[in-house]
Amino acid sequence: MRYRMLGDVRVGAVGFGTMPLSIEGRPDEARAVATVHAALDAGVTLLDTADSYHPPNGTPGEGELLVARALASYGGGTDGVLVATKGGRGRTPDGGWTVDGRPERLRRAAEASARRLGGGAIGLYQLHKPDPAVPFAESLGAVRELLDRGTIRLAGVSNVDTGQIRLAREVLGDRLVSVQNRYSPAVRESEAELGLCAELGLAFLPWSPLGGISRSSLDGASALEEDPEFGVFHRIARERGVSPQRIALAWLLARSETVLPIPGASRPETVRDSAGAAELLLSREELAALDGR
Repeated sequence: MRYRMLGDVRVGAVGFGTMPLSIEGRPDEARAVATVHAALDAGVTLLDTADSYHPPNGTPGEGELLVARALASYGGGTDGVLVATKGGRGRTPDGGWTVDGRPERLRRAAEASARRLGGGAIGLYQLHKPDPAVPFAESLGAVRELLDRGTIRLAGVSNVDTGQIRLAREVLGDRLVSVQNRYSPAVRESEAELGLCAELGLAFLPWSPLGGISRSSLDGASALEEDPEFGVFHRIARERGVSPQRIALAWLLARSETVLPIPGASRPETVRDSAGAAELLLSREELAALDGR
């Protein structure tokens, strides 16, 4: 496993987005825990979750509790593992998602997340999505208070544009360490945000990084028929003797030294395959072909 920096923390270059382990369609507890353990065995040290990662009509924090149980039952060391969680979203009974960026709500949510994750300071706390009903600076102010209180150690923002990143940097200073936006072979609208992260030295965590190659957990089953638009990923995968998902992650890692993809998985073999992308270096010719799709 190669490593990259997230703030002042060195983490494996490929993280693990644990959402599939705790939302609808999730595996049973034993397989979910085994998947987290497989990630750790493969050198993954960044685990991403959120208080809203639970099924409709479920209990907030189910995903965080699962991660905490998996870490507690792991046979190896976990001191180097950074758990990132998020606050500011919720679920509706019909499976939808809500946004609530009120400062008082964020403070309560972060304190509850800290308890579920073991009671210490949260390693990385990310504002899940700007709330259009709340000035973004007010939501960021609550995150700053959480940093000052020691409830959280590092901060990030998610689903943001370049203006919101700059505002977050202004409010949070160098304690802002990450941006988590959707970015994948199929979804490349965050090029400007990725470039700004490189300029500011912020980690860029693509969520749903396998779009075009695999479906997001939000879209149902993970299998996806080969799409001619992304055939080059499959062609290079066949030539390399690896999965197209691994090629996609290696391509993301080559986009910038600030990129830390967090692919999801619900099986040990899948998370192991994703982790292998950290050791896959693509040639200049391969990258040029992938950039053009």
